[in-house]
Amino acid sequence: QVQLVESGGGLVQPGGSLRLSCAASGSIFSIVVMGWYRQAPGKERELVATIRDGGSTIYADSVKARFSISRDNAKNTVYLQMNSLKSEDTAVYYCYANIDWYQYWGQGTQVTVSS
Repeated sequence: QVQLVESGGGLVQPGGSLRLSCAASGSIFSIVVMGWYRQAPGKERELVATIRDGGSTIYADSVKARFSISRDNAKNTVYLQMNSLKSEDTAVYYCYANIDWYQYWGQGTQVTVSS
């Protein structure tokens, strides 16, 4: 049984920073891709950033200059450093992982950007 456990969400003022973490645990042979998606109220879930086992990354255009994704393969953990946060970044952020070619999702963590 594989689980993804997220942490690091919360309330932050515009221009502030947050760091999200997501740790995968359980029976894991290979993590192909880890990443983050988000869903704002009334909107569809969208990709934020992903990172492959080799280190290549993909970012949504809306976050490319402000967010940074990284992973610690020894800890099966992915991080999302979010800087210069804007109100439009407010959403539930979901961790995603492709583990042994199966897709897994975290439970979601709320990020609210507001003054």
